[in-house]
Amino acid sequence: MRWLALLLLLAAPAQAESIVAGLSQNRVSITADFDGSEILVYGAVKRDAPSPDGPLEVIVTVEGPPTPVTIRKKDRVAGIWVNTEAVHVDAAPSFYAVATTGPLRSILSETDDLRYRITLSRAIRAVGAATESNDPGTFIDAMQRIRLAERRYRVLQGAVEFTEQTLFRADIVLPANLTEGEYRVRLFLTRGGRVIDAQDRVIGVRKEGLERFLFNLAHDRPLVYGLLSLVLAGLAGWGASVGFRLMRS
Repeated sequence: MRWLALLLLLAAPAQAESIVAGLSQNRVSITADFDGSEILVYGAVKRDAPSPDGPLEVIVTVEGPPTPVTIRKKDRVAGIWVNTEAVHVDAAPSFYAVATTGPLRSILSETDDLRYRITLSRAIRAVGAATESNDPGTFIDAMQRIRLAERRYRVLQGAVEFTEQTLFRADIVLPANLTEGEYRVRLFLTRGGRVIDAQDRVIGVRKEGLERFLFNLAHDRPLVYGLLSLVLAGLAGWGASVGFRLMRS
């Protein structure tokens, strides 16, 4: 059986086109003065045979650590705004950017989008949302609009530069409010709407310096962190009162 599998592998046709890609950095440090970062995704298309007919397209996605989200709807009841309905999302990326060489609808089929979860709506997983609301899509669309306005979600159609159907690059801006963890970078080659090759990379995002110290203190020793916060708040209040007295005198 092993020899048969090896023969079948050798007999299979070589992939005509594949991705050779890299990142400008594979680690981002969040410090006290961190105000965002920019990642350059670059690469080339490797060919083992003449290029087939039809345009070749590139899609790049950057996905932050997914987290569960509860989306609530407010309605006015007896003159007071209250939560009347809620939908729970199993996993929504804390950050998501998708950059392409052209319009997503033109370069990616529904079948491959469902398979690889490339578009923003596919990247959000809300398995049980249909049982919690008659119209769960309204809640998810609202969350998308909010995060798009906050620049936590980005759809950059046409932002991938593709030269001579060989070299490509995309600049992805990461916001200042990054969630710590691993950010998954995926690259796709498509032709005729079908994905013909895909590649994954990982960017590590970690707090460093004072940010790391405070983060560890808050999680490992919450009592000490709380007492330290009270002391600092008291010192700040005392300093402000002394400053006002000096200004009045």
